[in-house]
Amino acid sequence: MSTKKVGILTAGGDSPGLNAAIRGFGKSAIGHYDMELFGFRDGITGLVENRYEPLDARSLSGILTVGGTILGTSRDKVHRFPTPDGPVDMVPQVVENYERASLDALIILGGGGTAKNAKRLVDAGLNVIHLPKTIDNDIAETDTTFGFATAMEIATDAIDRVHSTAHSHHRIILTEIMGHGAGWLTLGAGIAGGADIILIPEIPYTVESVAATITERTRRGSTFSVVAVAEGARDVADTADYEAARLLVKSAKTPEAQRAARAHLKNVEDTQREHTFKLARELEAATGLEARVTILGYVQRGGSPSAADRVLATRLGAAAARLVADGEFGVMVAARGEDAVPVPLEKVAGKVKLVPPDHAWVQAARMVGTGLGD
Repeated sequence: MSTKKVGILTAGGDSPGLNAAIRGFGKSAIGHYDMELFGFRDGITGLVENRYEPLDARSLSGILTVGGTILGTSRDKVHRFPTPDGPVDMVPQVVENYERASLDALIILGGGGTAKNAKRLVDAGLNVIHLPKTIDNDIAETDTTFGFATAMEIATDAIDRVHSTAHSHHRIILTEIMGHGAGWLTLGAGIAGGADIILIPEIPYTVESVAATITERTRRGSTFSVVAVAEGARDVADTADYEAARLLVKSAKTPEAQRAARAHLKNVEDTQREHTFKLARELEAATGLEARVTILGYVQRGGSPSAADRVLATRLGAAAARLVADGEFGVMVAARGEDAVPVPLEKVAGKVKLVPPDHAWVQAARMVGTGLGD
């Protein structure tokens, strides 16, 4: 039987655990199944430009604990690849490069957008397996994603640290945490860090409700409050504006209407970009307490992965190697309990896992007295 040749790449935003997953797949594929492994540089860009290099046991040594990705990454889309003449569908070019390299399979590590790119390549006839990576934990059909546990620890540590400052200065401190559409990271870190109020995209808030929670804390003798705010959290009015703009994009029928709707949506997003600072000013006015903002930003994506993410990435990577050996493609390797389960990509691509309003984490937060702004 001929040796299988497999390509691997990392796409989308970087996160802790990518290198652990590359290693988990690579060591299993090379050492256990005697495959040849090739790493494509800079995500979809390297796939389009046919930039790859062989990976061996030495290449994979020492990367388990390293943050980021040794292969580099990009957010380019395979069907709308940027060129000097505008976006071009590069799926045919990728198919040609895949066949020229005599690949038997392609392993793609990434988030929701990457799952859609992977599905497009599956539809073009390539043997593709997707591994779920994102600090947002918003990929459908999987319990969790590698990168999430580490980011939650980082955000929790930040909330822990601002407590002392908030207490010492009798202030409201708002800590902005990543999560445009899904609030898993803010909700988890807020609960773990003991935030007094947690604001997530799935539960629109009112300033009056947030201020009332803070005022009640003051009445009970607490001279400070810590608010965990997702970057995609919005008040009721902003949520209505944002959803209306998104509906315009979905309902636009002509290219001109689509361009105008997208421009309007971008303008709405831009006007709401500094919502945490706006909320801080509103809370100062409503409560009489000083408010300060801490934005964690990309620090949540960086650094060495946690033990949980190393284990998760390793077992999902090893499971992907087994699927290649078994000839099972067109799937994402999902974490289900302690199992790694192949899920057809059509069930994943284009889907988002949001926080249900009645989720156990939400219920627990409410029961311990955490305000959710509604």
